[in-house]
Amino acid sequence: MKSILLKEIRSFFSSLVGYIVIILFILICGLFMWILPDTNMFDYGYASMDQFFSFVPWILIFLIPAITMRMLADEYKSGTIEMLSTKPLKETSIIFGKFWASFILVCICLLPTLLYVVSIESLAVTANNLDTGGIIGSYIGLLFLIAAFTAIGLFCSALTDNQIVAFLIAVFVNFILFQGFESFSQLPSFSGGVDYIISQLGLQFHYKSISRGVIDTRDLIYFASVSLLFIFATRLFLQKRKWS
Repeated sequence: MKSILLKEIRSFFSSLVGYIVIILFILICGLFMWILPDTNMFDYGYASMDQFFSFVPWILIFLIPAITMRMLADEYKSGTIEMLSTKPLKETSIIFGKFWASFILVCICLLPTLLYVVSIESLAVTANNLDTGGIIGSYIGLLFLIAAFTAIGLFCSALTDNQIVAFLIAVFVNFILFQGFESFSQLPSFSGGVDYIISQLGLQFHYKSISRGVIDTRDLIYFASVSLLFIFATRLFLQKRKWS
């Protein structure tokens, strides 16, 4: 697993595409955080990271598929997946190696956003006025959300040897699981308690729950279950392709 992980990270940073992805992510976050109307911190009027944590999942819906789309699709297209299968590596080692590589790469993209915390703290009228617990909780929520999106992206990459198709499918599935259930629960026909149950099925509900600064084991179990479910599905597709 370690060899796969290091290979993928080296491959990402050995091409210009890897650096472009990171720079684009930082630029887009910066635009939303400081410049664009309705989302920038100055219009918000409070020394808070709430605006950032509300829009960054939408950026991750596109960023993570851009990283994961080549993980298995490229192996199919180049024929190297057969070579990996003949080595003393189990499917789980291949999958988890690529999963953790993708997860680490997204976290590297996220690291520069910690500077926003320092910047907002320096702009605040009152010193030490930031909701540190909420910020820590939101970053933890983001990590679990990244894990779920990464597992979904890896699964979609296992479905096809076309990277663009893998990207589009992953974006669609991420959107449905993040926003779809939330929107579906708001239909008038589901009022009276059913709406709450439906919203709990989506990623957004549990992400917001963790972002409040209270770590609930039910939210952690949910994210772990979603991630493991898609990792298990990826393993099934690899096995099916191996024996077909």
